Formats: sequence, structure tokens, C-alpha cells
Amino acid sequence: MGAATLLRDVFGFDAFRPGQQDIVEAVVDGRNTLAIMPTGGGKSLCFQLPALVRDGVTVVISPLIALMRDQVRGLREAGVEAGALTSGNTDEETDAVWRGLEAGTLKLLYMAPERLSSSGTINMLRRAGVSMIAVDEAHCVSQWGHDFRPDYLRIGELRATLDVPLAAFTATADAETQEEIIRKLFDGEKPATFLYGFDRPNIHLAFQVKDGPRAQILNFASARKGQSGIVYCGTRAKTETLAGALREVGHSACYYHGGMDAEERRDVERRFQQEDGLIVVATVAFGMGIDKPDIRWVAHADLPKSIEAYYQEIGRAGRDGDPAETLTLFGPDDIRYRRQQIDEGIAPPERRAADHGRLNALLGLAEALRCRRVNLLRYFGE
Repeated sequence: MGAATLLRDVFGFDAFRPGQQDIVEAVVDGRNTLAIMPTGGGKSLCFQLPALVRDGVTVVISPLIALMRDQVRGLREAGVEAGALTSGNTDEETDAVWRGLEAGTLKLLYMAPERLSSSGTINMLRRAGVSMIAVDEAHCVSQWGHDFRPDYLRIGELRATLDVPLAAFTATADAETQEEIIRKLFDGEKPATFLYGFDRPNIHLAFQVKDGPRAQILNFASARKGQSGIVYCGTRAKTETLAGALREVGHSACYYHGGMDAEERRDVERRFQQEDGLIVVATVAFGMGIDKPDIRWVAHADLPKSIEAYYQEIGRAGRDGDPAETLTLFGPDDIRYRRQQIDEGIAPPERRAADHGRLNALLGLAEALRCRRVNLLRYFGE
């Protein structure tokens, strides 16, 4: 079945979004591919659809269990044989994945990069008839990026071992990060590269100097009461106290951070997907892979780490293309804290210098006297 037919019959779209068709054609043709697309641009379709066109199994390396489970659920509802091997699986789910692999019916197999540390996983993938590797959130391979995951470094070895094409996708990668992705995932060989822009014209960018930050966040949320939103905080404790303050003034709000147990986190993710008007107050542990199109606003109660992190986090708003708003608070304590984080880290001097440069770029965006969108796009070379 051709890509256009699958696009209509399986995914329910009459036409590709801008940029998708060129990427899909390259991936279907078996070319190594790097695609940088804005959040909400439809990255997942660019590897899911080719997986159905091509023979064999496509292995999807993805960083978060919630993201994998969400995509597998959507594919299965569309009639696609897909499964995930994660620590959150039930025995029945894992057995179904193994049966699908043995029968040759499974088309997409999702797994976290940490699984690649097991020789058993590599041997299983050798036997499974893998025809392609897709890497979601590929910026995680880069030590220059904002979300480094050491296990992503094993993906390049997997590609060489299986000798299959690889397609890598991300929404945020400056020139340095792109170079490292190519070096680590493609062994320095230039892939077919697609850069479809960083501009999200429906998102309004606002920064304010901290002046009673709790009141600033409460006022921002109250002006948007009944709309789904995310508030990012720099500490776990702050997520809990700020969620409580929002509830006290009548908002539906909950908190999310890495110190919660897995079931509590899954419950928040479920609620956010299903409830209208819920506010989640979270550390950056929340959001990657959350496919909720109608998030109307994102606020930062503390300064993010870098422009890449900021762009990734605000990009969760307005994925449906309708207007969305952001607010980022910052103050001298934030700047001191971020500088201290860099200086006390174990990174080599050149990395620390680069991280200071990234922080300076974010401060330049915060204090910009001209259109912030122009500054943001210039940072990404657009």
C-alpha cells in the first residue's frame, strides 16, 4: 500500500503537513535521515508511516515511557501492530510483543535507549528482521544539548551492528548539536537533512522580572482560568507549594516531579490528557512526548537552563495551531543559580564555556529590546 493511501486510511489525513512528504519519501527509500521540525509539526508520522510501507520491523528509540505508551495506544487504535518493551509493561503486554515479533506481524517496536545496554536486546533485534531504526528526541545524544541521555550513545553502534538505515528526529538542535547528532548516530556520514523551521507564530513570548513571583503566576493563570496549562518550576518542593496555591484560588491543579512514584506520575499524565482546564505544575521531568494539542499556555516560574530547553518547553503549547501564550519569570537569584550549576559541574572547560554562552543567549532573549521572535529564530540560524 502506498504512502498516500496509508496517510488517509490509517492516519486519517487527506494531505501531508508542510515538509512531511519529503521526509517520508527519504525514509521510505531507506536513506539515513535527520529531520528537525517544530513541535507540533508531525514528526512521529514521518517514521510511523514509512514503517508501514517498508518490510520488517521498525525499532523506535524513545526517551520516555509515557511517550511510547501514548504512541503505541494510538497506533493500535488505528489498526497498526505496534508494541513497546518498557519497565511499565504488564506481563501480558510483553508477551504480546514477543508473539508479534516471532510471527513477523509487529511493524513498530518502541524501546528506551537504556535497553540497548543488554546483549540480549541486541541479539533479539538481530533475529527480529529489523529494517529501520527511528530515533525520537535525537538531541538527547548530544552533550551540547539540553537533555543529554548517555544511553543514546549506543544507538550509533546499533545502526552499525544491524546495518540498517536510521532516521533521527528532533524539534531543537542548534548547529553544534546537529553536528554531534551526525557524528554520534551516523558515524560522521552526512544524512539527508531536513530543517523545517523553528517559528511557531501562534505562540506569544513574554518575560517578566520577578516581583512577587507567586502572585505573578497566580495572576497569569487566573486570566486564563479554565484553560489547560503547564507551570515549570526549578525545584520539586516549589511544584507542590505552587500547585497548592493554585488550588486555593479555585484552579484545578496538580504537581509532577521525578520524586513521585511511577503510578502517581502516570495518573497525572492521564488526567492531563483527559481533563479540560487542568494545570500541571512540574519540573522539566514533565512534558516530553505529551501529545495534548490544546495546551493554551506555559509559564516558567524560574529561568530555564538554555534557549533550547526554553524552546522545547514552550513548544508544548498550541500544538493545534490556535493562539497560545507563555510567560517566563527571571531574577538575579535565577542567574546566580544557573551560573553556579555550570561552574560546579563536572563538564570539561570548553563545555562549561559553551553552557555559559547558552545561558547568556537566554538572558539576551529575556532582556531583548526588539522582537523576541527575531532573537529566538536568529539563535537557531533561521
